[in-house]
This record gives sequence, structure tokens and C-alpha cells, in this order.
Amino acid sequence: MKLRKTELNRTNRLLLAASTASLVASIMNAGAQTTGTVTNAPVQMNTVVVTATNAPSLTVPDVYRAQGEASRVPGGVDVIAASEYLTGRASTMKDMLDYSPGVFVQSRFGAEEARLSIRGSGIQRTFHGRGIKVLQDGVPLNLADGSFDMQAIEPLAVDYLEVLRGGNALRYGSTTLGGAINYLSPTGHEADKIRLRLEAGSYGYIRGLASSGLAEGNSDYYASVSHYSQDGFRDHARQNTQRVFANVGHKLSENLESRLYFTYVNTFSELPGSLTKAQMETNPEQANAGNIGLNQQRNFELIRVANKTSWHRNHQQVDFGVFWSHKDLSHPINTFVDQNSNDVGLDLRYRNRADFLGRPNQLTVGFSPTFGILEDNRFANTVANPGARGAFISEATQTAYNLDLYIENQHWLSEQWSVLAGVQLSQAHRELDTTAGVVAPDFSYDYWSANPKVCVIYDFKSNWQFYANVSRSAEPPSFSELGLLGTGVAHRDAQSAWTIELGTRGERGWLAWDATYYRSWVNNELLSYVIGAGPATGTINASTTIHQGVELGGTATLITGIFEHAEEDCFNDRLLWRTAYQWNDFRFQNDPTFLDNQLPGIPAHYLRSELTYAHPNGFYFGPNVEWSPVKYAVDMTNTLFSDPYALVGIKAGYRTRKGFSAFVEVRNLTDKRYAATTGVITDARIAGANLAQFFPGDGRSFYGGLEWKW
Repeated sequence: MKLRKTELNRTNRLLLAASTASLVASIMNAGAQTTGTVTNAPVQMNTVVVTATNAPSLTVPDVYRAQGEASRVPGGVDVIAASEYLTGRASTMKDMLDYSPGVFVQSRFGAEEARLSIRGSGIQRTFHGRGIKVLQDGVPLNLADGSFDMQAIEPLAVDYLEVLRGGNALRYGSTTLGGAINYLSPTGHEADKIRLRLEAGSYGYIRGLASSGLAEGNSDYYASVSHYSQDGFRDHARQNTQRVFANVGHKLSENLESRLYFTYVNTFSELPGSLTKAQMETNPEQANAGNIGLNQQRNFELIRVANKTSWHRNHQQVDFGVFWSHKDLSHPINTFVDQNSNDVGLDLRYRNRADFLGRPNQLTVGFSPTFGILEDNRFANTVANPGARGAFISEATQTAYNLDLYIENQHWLSEQWSVLAGVQLSQAHRELDTTAGVVAPDFSYDYWSANPKVCVIYDFKSNWQFYANVSRSAEPPSFSELGLLGTGVAHRDAQSAWTIELGTRGERGWLAWDATYYRSWVNNELLSYVIGAGPATGTINASTTIHQGVELGGTATLITGIFEHAEEDCFNDRLLWRTAYQWNDFRFQNDPTFLDNQLPGIPAHYLRSELTYAHPNGFYFGPNVEWSPVKYAVDMTNTLFSDPYALVGIKAGYRTRKGFSAFVEVRNLTDKRYAATTGVITDARIAGANLAQFFPGDGRSFYGGLEWKW
């Protein structure tokens, strides 16, 4: 959670006083940036007068400007600097997002593939994410049908992240239930000239990165090459991924900048599959026998080229982004899936921050069309020749496009009150054409939606806010929700929801907080449903479901000057605490079959917390805990459950702005056997139901890392 103070005066209403203090503190305390809690700890400083200036890059705003923008959003948002998670192993989305309020992310088998959900988005998807708009520097990363790949992001090549929950992501054109995650790239303006990082640890884990960034005159560049591999805690769980991320920016004038991006990903993943609860408790390291027998894997090569051009002048800003991505997927599972896809799109966004009626005002208008064609070929995958193309089954073409037009306007009625109103208009198209082999019914579906949003924010004090909003979300199905190839296709309606949200954020002395309550009435929720008693699943539109919860993040400076006491508080050592808690109440509402049962797949309560001693010379040490205190359902009838668990870890290290840094970390110190996440089924009581739905979490593990920056 970030410390945010709203500045509504004309010259500096985009910057936070708290963020500015953090920036000054980082300069004064070069060795103390050890964790996010250190960065965000309240610091007593003399009054500093700041005049807003243009960021070094027009296309990629720095983290302080992003925090200032976040303070203007009347709803749940979070800005996560990479320094917050680089104090330990930085390998997965869980490592990056675990302390972001309201974000639930759990790796399926200690790898990058994960269950990622915000407010119950894509609640039953444990693979290939859905229900969240994912962007890189404001340009979409999703495929045209709305799905996205976790492996498309390199955690070590990110400057910071923006998490905009639910309808608060409208400013990026998203109105999915989950919202949006925007990954901001390092540029040559702030990146280290040379940076080398190596991580190693249990189960054959190795991750390394070499990067370079430089700004010279009107041009700058950033480039990174990384490698990640591990044998995995479980059998048949090897991972091997290489990535290249690069961008080159050039200022054509003082007000105009263009930046070219290149991404290359080559990833290989064995899939150990899920176990029954008895198998997990007996031997969590084993793989599902069927997955081994068919040598199940998910491998792909991704090439992405994008450009973003930004123009800033006075109160106006135009951002124009275009992208093309190509993915070649080789995916032996029950069949051998061979897919080749090409996606293109653009994002045009205009902002005007000129005063209106003598008061501050911000208008945002955007248009974001995306288009994708995917060639899908299926072959047999047999035990006799596992993991290889067998007999030809089918050939099909999947076509998707989305046309999203959005507008929002925020107006300050006074120094304390502002209101925001907006709407997104969307058309989505999904089409399947079977061209050879087993014939599945072809289809062509169009989805239209209008999604309004109304918000209010009240600045109780300069560093204390209250907010409320009402918004509508809509999400057309991806191709994965439109039936099983060869078994019939039924039309699915788009999922939609009305959501109310109430919250507060701020800081008071030693404590900073971010607390939100939300409640969503979801219509036609896209839920997995077992076809008969076997393992095959399809997707249904559920009757009305309720998603409600609490998202809570907090940081606190408990003690200062324990062993090191100086006149300036920023040079004192301190004991810091941070936590992220979520209450997830997701359930059916008066369903004729499932009554008011809990929706399976995500725990009702989830807590991450850490206590850290931080010294101004850069040393830090402390324990942490991950706690899921109550059992949660695996089936819709609520007869099969995943058990509660608590994990304890310890982390220590030394981190500086330049030169050498190092860390050591122990996870799951007590070697607890537990389910990190689960699959979902309809009714565990049905004879022949597939009860292998548990994904064991990693056992006790040790990690260490070295980093050198120049």
C-alpha cells in the first residue's frame, strides 16, 4: 500500500506530498530502500516546496507520478514499486502481487502459471487468465478474446505495477469484474546502466537477468535478457523460460515522444496436474499419473512488437499505442493442441486537465479496438507416443475482435469533494469456423454492452480520503468458455455485474492504510460445470451470484531508533509491519440447484503479513506469514473442501541503490503439506466424479540471490 496525499492546487495536483517525501527520503537515505515498507514508512521532514515538472519520459510516467494519479481515483487502486518484491525471490505473479489488497494469486505448482483473481474474476480458472485486463505501459497484453498468459511478464524487468480493481480500471477502457493490471517498463531514464541479478534455490531453481539502460540527449533505451528454470517440487514439473524485453524511446520535441517495444518469450512447462486430497496428504511431490502418461506440457513462443507515442502540452495529453503479437502454442494434454495466433490492436487515449468552471477537472476519452485470428489444430495424444502429435483430429479458425469506446470526467466541486462519471460502450465478436476433421458446430456471436460508472471522493484531510462508487461491468466469454471442440457448442451470454464500493485510504503518523468494501450482483456468471460424472467440463451461465468482500492493506512503523538513533528520523533504524487481508464472500443467490452455496475455488479469508527490522545501512530481516484460516469449497454443492493452512517464512538481506545487494529467504519453514489452490467440480458426491482437484504447494524451500547495479 502506498502513502497518498492529494494535492488539488493547479500547479501540482498530480503529485502526492507523501510520494514526494518518499522520493526525497530515497535520495537522503540511499541505502535504506530495502523493502516497500521502508520506502513507504512515514518520515518526519521539514516542509518541502515542489513545482511539478515534466517526467523524463512522456510515454512511461515515473512511479511518483503514478502514485499521484492513483490518489485521484475514487476506488480501490494500488501502485507497487518493484523494490517492494525484489527483496526476496522474484519469480512469479504471486511474488509480485501477494501484498496488493484484494488480489488473490496462487501458483498451481510453484511455477508462473497461476490462479489470478481480483474480486472473484475468473473464479474457476486455474490457468491462462481471464477477467482482468493486462497491459504493458497502457497497451493491452491480452489476446483478443480476453485471455492472457502469465509468462508474458518478466518480474525482474518491471519498474512498477498499477492494480486498478473493478470499475476503477475504466481509465484504461476495462470494465471486467476484476479490473486491470498495468506493468510499467524501466526506461533508460531511471534504469541502471548495468544490472546483473542471479537467484538460486530449492528444487533446481535458477533465475538470472542481465539488463542495461541509458539516456543520452533525446533518446534512451532499456534492454534485458533473462533465464528461468527449475525442476519443481513435484514430479513432472520442470520449467524453462527465456525472455528478452527491450524498449527504445526518442523525444521528437519537448512535447512529443515515441517508444518502440520488443518482447520475446520462449517457455517450456511440464504439467504435473492435480491430485486427490488423499494423494496430496500422502505424497504431495507426486504428479497425476494421467499427466505423466500423456507427457502433458504447455509450451509457447511469443513475439510482441508495440509502439507508444505520447504528446503533452499544457493541460492536454494524447497517448497512441499499437501492438502486434504472435504466439505459437504447443500444448499436449488430453489431445495435442497446436495453435498459431496473431493479435493486433491499438489504444488511443486523450486527457484534458484544464480547469472547468473555475475548478480542477480531468477528462479522459479513449478508443481501444483489438483483433485476433487463431488457427487451432488438434491431434491425438496417446500413451503409446506421449507428448507428440498423433492422428489428425480437427482444424478450426477462431476469430475475435473488440471495439471499446470509453469516456470519464472527474470534476472537483471544492478542495475536498470531487465527482466522477463515465461510461464504456463495447462490442465484442467471437467466431469459430471448423475447416477439417471432427466437425464442431460453427458459431458467430456478438456481444454489446454499455457500462456506466459514478463515483465520489472526499479528502477529509490532506492525507486521508473517503470514496464511494457504483459501476457496471461486462465480460464476453473467451473461446475457452464457448464449449468443448467436438462435443457441441451452446451460446453463452456475457457475464455482467453491478458493483458498489466504499473505502478509505490515507496515513496518520505511524500508520498508513487502504480499506475497501465492495458488493457485486453478478448476472450470467461464467462458471465451469462438469458434463456428467466424468472429468470433462463445459461452461454455464449461472443464475445470480453475489461477490462481496473487504480488501485491506496496511503498513505501520512500530518502533524507531532501536539501535541507531540520529537527528533526522530517516536515518533511524525501525521495526516495520505490513499486511494484506481479503475477505471473499462469493456465493450463489437462491439458485434452484445450489441454493446459497459458496462458489468454489477461492478461500473466504486470506492474509499475508510480515514484520521487518530495517537498518538505514540497507540491512533488513524478519518473519512473514501466509494464512488461510478456514476451509473452502472445491465443488458447487459444498461437499468437498480444501483445508486451512498457515505458512511461516523468514527473509533477510542487504540492499543498496548501487553496487552489491543480496538476500536469503526460507519459505514454508515448517514444511506444511497444503493445497495452494484447487480445481472446481459440480458435485463431489456423484459416482465417478473426478476428485483429483488439489494442487499441492511447495514444501520447505531455500532461496538466495545476488544483485549488482552500476
